[in-house]
Amino acid sequence: MSTEQRENLDAILRQAAFPADSDVYEQRRLLRELLSAQPLPADVTVTAAALGAVPTAEITVDGVEPRHVVLYFHGGVYVMGDAFLDAGLAAQIGRRTGAKVISVDYRLAPEHPYPAAVDDALAAYQALLEGGTAPSDIAFAGESAGGGLAIATLVNARDHGLPRPAAAFAMSPYADLTLAGATMDTKRAADPLLSREALQARVADYTAGQDAALGLISPVFADLSGLPPLVIQAGTHEVLLDDAVRLARQAAIADVQVTLDITAGVPHVFQAYYAILDEAAAALDRAGQLLSAYLASAERVTA
Repeated sequence: MSTEQRENLDAILRQAAFPADSDVYEQRRLLRELLSAQPLPADVTVTAAALGAVPTAEITVDGVEPRHVVLYFHGGVYVMGDAFLDAGLAAQIGRRTGAKVISVDYRLAPEHPYPAAVDDALAAYQALLEGGTAPSDIAFAGESAGGGLAIATLVNARDHGLPRPAAAFAMSPYADLTLAGATMDTKRAADPLLSREALQARVADYTAGQDAALGLISPVFADLSGLPPLVIQAGTHEVLLDDAVRLARQAAIADVQVTLDITAGVPHVFQAYYAILDEAAAALDRAGQLLSAYLASAERVTA
C-alpha cells in the first residue's frame, strides 16, 4: 500500500476541510461543490424514486444483475448531503455485492431534527419489506452519520417487531453524539477533516434539546442484542475511530457477530477515495466479500 497515496490524500483533505465556524448552509454548499466535482463512473445510473413517502435514489451498475438490495444511508452529520451526492461510494458496494442500492434521502436537521432521520429510515425499510423484498435479500450500509443511522435503524426495526436484514456495513460510523470518544482528542492532529469543535457545532442542530445519549441518536449507548452481523470499518487518522471501536465492542458484548476492520494511516470514510487510494478499494473488497457471504447465508436459512 502506498505511503505516497495516503500523504497526497491527507494534503487534499486538509486543503478542502470546512471552516469549523461556517454555518450549516455554507457547509452544505461546500460539500455539494466537493462531491459534485467527482463524476460518477460511466456505468453507474442514478434514478430518483421513493419507498413509501420517503424519497430515495436508486443506484444500479451496468452489467451487475441485482440479486440483492443494499439500503444505504448517506453521511453529513445529519445536516448536509443527500442520497444523490453519495451515489459514487454507494455504487461501489452494489458492485461488490451484486445488489441494487437504494439510498435513503432522509430529512435533514436543523429544519427536521431528531427523530426525522430515524423515522424516515425506518419507514423506508418498512416500505421495502411491504413491497415484497425479503429481509434475507437486504443489507444496510452507510458512512459517517449514515453508518450510525444504519445501526440505529436496526435497533428501531427490532423494537418495532420488523424482521432483521441479512447484515449491515458501517464506514466510520458517527455513533456517539455526546462526543465522548477518547480519539476526539488523541487523533485530533492526525484527522485532516473533523474535529470536536466542528462536530459540536452541529450536534444541537440534530438533537434539538433531546439527550444526545439516547440509543437512537448515539447507538454506542443502545441495546444491540438481536442485531444481524455487522461489518464496521474505520481509519486510524480520524477522531471518530473510538466510535467504531466502542460500537463493535457493544455489539460483541450483546452477542452480535461483528467484524471490526481498522486500516492504518487513512482518514474518515477513506473508502470514498477508492479511485486514488489502494487501501480504500481493498477495504471495499473485504466488506463486499463479507456482505455477500452474509446475504448468501441468510438466503439459505430462509430457503
